Amino acid sequence: MASSTDARRLTLPEIRIGRVLAVLAAVAFWGWLLTRWINDWVLARIGIGPGAGVHFLEAEPFETTAERLAASADAYGPFAGVVDWVGSVVGAVGVAVDIAPVLAVGAWYTIVLTVVSIVLGLLIAVPLSLVRVYGGPFRWLALGYIELIRGTPLLAQLFVLYFGLPFAVWLHGVETIGQGPIPDQAFIIAVVGFTINSSAYQAEYIRGALESVDRGQLTAARSVGLSQLEGLRFVVMPQTLRYAIPAWTNELVYLIKYSSLAAFITVPELYYRASRIASRTFEHTAIYASIAIVYLAIVLTATVLMSRVEREVAIPGLGQAEGRHQGKTEGERE
Repeated sequence: MASSTDARRLTLPEIRIGRVLAVLAAVAFWGWLLTRWINDWVLARIGIGPGAGVHFLEAEPFETTAERLAASADAYGPFAGVVDWVGSVVGAVGVAVDIAPVLAVGAWYTIVLTVVSIVLGLLIAVPLSLVRVYGGPFRWLALGYIELIRGTPLLAQLFVLYFGLPFAVWLHGVETIGQGPIPDQAFIIAVVGFTINSSAYQAEYIRGALESVDRGQLTAARSVGLSQLEGLRFVVMPQTLRYAIPAWTNELVYLIKYSSLAAFITVPELYYRASRIASRTFEHTAIYASIAIVYLAIVLTATVLMSRVEREVAIPGLGQAEGRHQGKTEGERE
């Protein structure tokens, strides 16, 4: 007799349908986003297309339908609540359509900020973690850096960089900053802040992965003529980076979400743009639901891509990441 778990297990057709729907949703989302970027920043500059910031769809039909449903909801008797709810959903779709061009620009800032910060942070984290594990007396310097960054809130770090350091003051005085393709000083400072913060967390993830590799392998590498640095580079680090991919995926997801903190130093990313519109229109529910969907789509895409990377680089019997997730708790950076 089949157990209840077996009875709830998805069938192969259901899995295929789910995958098809997921692919269609991803194509629709990224198709819209890429089309929006190309239209606004490429085609509009050469006079092709509807123009920068022009809506691909009009919000008026959705707004009109929502108003009609709200006005006639009482006529449906016991179904009045359902009709009114449907009208609210249609109205929210209209709001999303209306702010879509602004969300697309904000999503660009969010994605670039996240990708640049995590890549630069990784470049710092790798030598930092090596010093932390194999650096002898210098490991205390690496430990001090890591604990200082992890022990202070990311928002406080951004404020210190933006308001308190000569670096930020110098950027404010450079006329070319913020002109054309050059991002403004707030964005550059945000990249610096997120890079520093991410490097400390990534260093700890990589340290945990380093310690998962048997130290005897480094000894074996030395026995065949490799120096310690060569042993770390060719023997230890390839395994370490494979082990660290799940934790690195967590870091990528957290950076996508915590990029919203850059709004507090006026970086025009997704949350900043949406919150300004919400403060003017008072359509808070519809607007924040819209950016939640955009964040979710970006996060799911990043997770799928990193899972694919993990499968591609995995060596059977070596470098498998199951059970090696080194993540931080939700809200640790707030």
